[in-house]
Amino acid sequence: MQQVVHVIGAGISGLSAAVRLAGANFKVHVHEATQQAGGRCRSYFDAATQLTIDNGNHLLLSGNRHAIAYARAIGTEAGLVGPKRAQFAFADVNSDQRWQLDLGDSRIPGWLFDKTRRVPDTSVLDYVALAPLIWAPASKLVGDAIPCKGTLYDRLVQPLLLAALNVDPPEGSAGLAGAVVRETLLAGGQACRPLIARDGLSAVLVEPAVELLRAKGGEIHFGHELRSFGMAGDRVSELQFGDDKIAITPADIVVMAVPPRAAATLLPGLKTPSKFRAIVNAHFRFDPPKGMPPLIGVVGGLVEWLFAFPQRLSVTISNGDRLVDMPREELARAIWRDICKVAGIARTGVEGDLPPWQIVRERRATFEATPEQNAMRPGPVTAWKNLFLAGDWTDTGLPATIEGSVRSGDRAADLALAMR
Repeated sequence: MQQVVHVIGAGISGLSAAVRLAGANFKVHVHEATQQAGGRCRSYFDAATQLTIDNGNHLLLSGNRHAIAYARAIGTEAGLVGPKRAQFAFADVNSDQRWQLDLGDSRIPGWLFDKTRRVPDTSVLDYVALAPLIWAPASKLVGDAIPCKGTLYDRLVQPLLLAALNVDPPEGSAGLAGAVVRETLLAGGQACRPLIARDGLSAVLVEPAVELLRAKGGEIHFGHELRSFGMAGDRVSELQFGDDKIAITPADIVVMAVPPRAAATLLPGLKTPSKFRAIVNAHFRFDPPKGMPPLIGVVGGLVEWLFAFPQRLSVTISNGDRLVDMPREELARAIWRDICKVAGIARTGVEGDLPPWQIVRERRATFEATPEQNAMRPGPVTAWKNLFLAGDWTDTGLPATIEGSVRSGDRAADLALAMR
């Protein structure tokens, strides 16, 4: 008889667990409280720009092996596009200096010894000074592990760690930062090719997963919010969706992949991160200038990363709490000024003349990746033998990233498989 798994939450963590278990011949039921899958990693049609946009600009790297394997499992690995080599364009808004970090395509960091490929005005010794970060404990601050100043920090380390941790790097967990460095820069250019879902997050990472699950006999229940669990001894015995109740047999598995606040409500006493940081994304309907790189790291401005999509220029600003209450048009104008400088766009017309735009502010985008909050992340195992946790806020060893989300789903699925 086919074993049953109930996955609570259809974000990337829940979908990755569901896909893995469907591939192992589980009968999968996914229960999602909202009317769409994808969670914080989804696309939607935006009336202001008349384009399909993502609620957040997410960058993957070729070394994100769990995320790549997930895309391969749902048949969309080809939808993650990027350069053949690990090359990153950068621009300084204040000095207008531009450079390209070229990590090559090898596992050996030969680029360190070629000044034309590393960050301008840096030496090999500057990179060696980052070594204490590589194996630092999660309880240590980045600011106590490495010097958070200097050319290399300003032009590479700060943008990289800010994007990964979503906190000002000196206050972030050195252990989480070290994990990022180990899996990217230390793994060589082969692991660092930037990959973007050019056709949108939903088209590449969400909708194909839902279609695959249904093709394998799985069921996706939207608008199905779990209100509480029924427990019998050391197992979940019932899922309570308001008036709808589902009995859980001793052989059934439950994977809970919901945000931390919902998880703590469903499982009183569960320790979860309690502090979060915002991310601001902006989208402008504007054809990227010819020859513009698909991704530019921006130094010295409000914008941090500039993405060039067909018909659209989009930006991401991490650690964005300071911007969540700023008037929308004022914020859009400030961002557009940076975009014009970086992309070489001639600004014509009156000061307020903007292309169609949209601002997306995720107030609780990620948990605060500090040592204090990282220590509050639970593992996947709970006090109930048939209930496992998934989510980028669980203890994945990584900050809150797509790779961390998929890794958490894979880990929960592996625990379910072990119970077989």
